[in-house]
Amino acid sequence: MPHGDRPGLWTVVGSEPLLVLEAGDRIRSTASAAGFEERTVLTSGGNFDWSRLAAASDSLSLFASRRLVELRIPNGKPGDAGSEAIRRYCERLPNETVTLVSIGTADWSTRKAVWFKALESAGTVVDCTPPGAAELPRWIAGRLAAQQQEADADTLAFLAARFEGNLLAARQELDKLALLFPPGRLDGAAVREAVLDVARYDPQQWVDALLVGDMERAGRVLAGLAAEGASVPSLVWLLADHLQGVWAVSEAGGRVDEGLKRGHRLYGERGQLVERAARRLPLRQVERAMRTLAMAERGGKGLEPQHDVWQIMANVAVALAPERRRAA
Repeated sequence: MPHGDRPGLWTVVGSEPLLVLEAGDRIRSTASAAGFEERTVLTSGGNFDWSRLAAASDSLSLFASRRLVELRIPNGKPGDAGSEAIRRYCERLPNETVTLVSIGTADWSTRKAVWFKALESAGTVVDCTPPGAAELPRWIAGRLAAQQQEADADTLAFLAARFEGNLLAARQELDKLALLFPPGRLDGAAVREAVLDVARYDPQQWVDALLVGDMERAGRVLAGLAAEGASVPSLVWLLADHLQGVWAVSEAGGRVDEGLKRGHRLYGERGQLVERAARRLPLRQVERAMRTLAMAERGGKGLEPQHDVWQIMANVAVALAPERRRAA
């Protein structure tokens, strides 16, 4: 965790609200405690005047000798004028100033941009990547330990299934456990009665689970999406888009050149996910899943009234399941 009690530049990156909030709060609170009392907040938007960034660094009030300058870029896209302003700011960081830059999700193209490289070179990047499904029980255990509580593996797995995709609600539920139960090991049955199901799922989690072969998680996510009234055509499009990449990588014998990367956007986490799936899945399974998706798309448009569209979506997992599990 960065130390906001000394002058410098801190860039907080991520789409997980809780982690971004906590990282920013840590920097602000330690900076304030160290005397960086004057605070200027700038939020970029469509008509934002980037000269304000330079002006904020040039002006000190008569009553404060140390300051905190916050620059928020919600969409992670400062544009040409912003890119140049950020680069210049990084070249001459102001004295007696803590600078906190908050960015939304930074994809591979953002991280390669000149302005982002300037932020990396001039300061510290705090990457607020949310824990994945496999890491979530350990993350929960760490939060419980901070409030002098612990839980067994089954209870941690139960909590992870309830909290996935919604860390803000997870913090509220864990805070509730701190109020309800004394320090020490938690009783699993009591925890199950006390904790709400606050999981929130997004379509990418479903795709990720299917492509890595975690069918239990894929089923849980799909059930959550169905309960939330997710758009079937959108789910179909997202998975089909990834499967087209898997097909292309398989046909290329696993050799992913720059043309293939550009054609199917195989960069960053998406590229790694698709390439691993291409190594795992025979083309016959990909083809079977695509046929099932086509039926689901028709069902989502009301063209297959005799079929339950969510059952068709669930059948996609059967098509993509590891072959030994399917045989069993």
